[in-house]
Amino acid sequence: MPTPSPEIQAFAAGFPVFLAHAGVTVIILVAAAALYVLLTPHKEITLIREGNTAAALSLSGVLVGLAIPLSASLKASTNVIEIGLWGAVTVVVQLLVFRLVDMILRGLPKRIQEGELSAAALLVGAKLATAIVIAAARS
Repeated sequence: MPTPSPEIQAFAAGFPVFLAHAGVTVIILVAAAALYVLLTPHKEITLIREGNTAAALSLSGVLVGLAIPLSASLKASTNVIEIGLWGAVTVVVQLLVFRLVDMILRGLPKRIQEGELSAAALLVGAKLATAIVIAAARS
């Protein structure tokens, strides 16, 4: 049987590592999003099911805001343990910053509950800005 090309060998060796690294990062993202939903003063999932566009925009911003530092952590890490550790740290920091943003921009959760898109857009912008800073700090 002929020896596979170096490209095929590299793919065969790297694919399981890719799956493990991406899998751990996605698990952290889902867990962090679930924790965020549990910690928010309003029930975003219920609001979204009721057709509240502001809540959907807000939660989308949270997901992207969590994914940005997680992607930086994934890129800068060399193994699954490091991804898990730095992923957990970036999520904790990001959730604390999200809470701080919610406190500074008082009244936004209520406005989001009422479907106000401008409040959701401001919240998304603030959360994405902090995500970019945290991601840069990690990388």
